[in-house]
Amino acid sequence: MDNKVLIAKRIAQELKSGDLVNLGIGMPTLVASYLPKDLEVFFQSENGIIGMSMLPHPGLEDLDLTDAGGNPIGAVPGAAGFDSGFSFGLIRGGHLDVTVLGGLQVDERGYLANWMVPGKMVPGMGGAMDLVAGAKKVIVAMTHTAKGAPKIVKECSLPLTAERRVDLIVTEMAVITPTADGLVLSEVAPGTSVEDVLAATEASLIVPDAVGEMKVAA
Repeated sequence: MDNKVLIAKRIAQELKSGDLVNLGIGMPTLVASYLPKDLEVFFQSENGIIGMSMLPHPGLEDLDLTDAGGNPIGAVPGAAGFDSGFSFGLIRGGHLDVTVLGGLQVDERGYLANWMVPGKMVPGMGGAMDLVAGAKKVIVAMTHTAKGAPKIVKECSLPLTAERRVDLIVTEMAVITPTADGLVLSEVAPGTSVEDVLAATEASLIVPDAVGEMKVAA
C-alpha cells in the first residue's frame, strides 16, 4: 500500500460522525477519500466553506471555490459559504473538532514545525498557527523521515507552528501519541517492528509492554 494512502486510511479512523474537520494542504486532503461509508463529517476550509467535497466531475472547476491549497473543490448539498473573518472565528473560537496537518518536524514535547524552512520561499503563513492553537484535536500526517533524516526529533530546528502539544502523529511506520510524559509509541505499521521505528526516530519514545499493529482497510 502506498505510504500516503496508509497514513490517510489510518487517520480516517480517528474521525467521528458530526465532527467539523479541517484538512491541511497535501497529504491530509487524502483523508476525505477513505472515510467509512457510514461516517458523516463536515469539512471546513479556512477559505470560507463548510461542506467542502471532492470535485464531482472534471470540467466543473470554479476558481472561486477552492481548498486552502488553491485546488478546485466541490460542495455537498447544504454547504455554507462565508468570509475569511467568520472562518477564522470558527477556528480561533475553538469550534473546530479536528484538524489534520502535514509536518516537517515534531519534537519530544509534541510541538509541530510545519510552516517554513529558513531560506526557502514561503508563499504565505496560511492558517496552520490558528489551526494548531484553536482545534480541539490536532493530528499530524507525515512521512517518518525525509531523505533518510528523522522528522520526529528531540527538538525542532525549524520554526514552531505553535507552542501546543499535538494529539496524534501518524506516519507510514507508526502511530505516536504525545503526552505530558513524552511520546508514546501506540502502534506500528504492518511489516514494521518496534526496533525499526526506534532506529528511524531521533526523539526518545516511550514503548509500552504491548504495542499494537496499525489496522487499516485493504
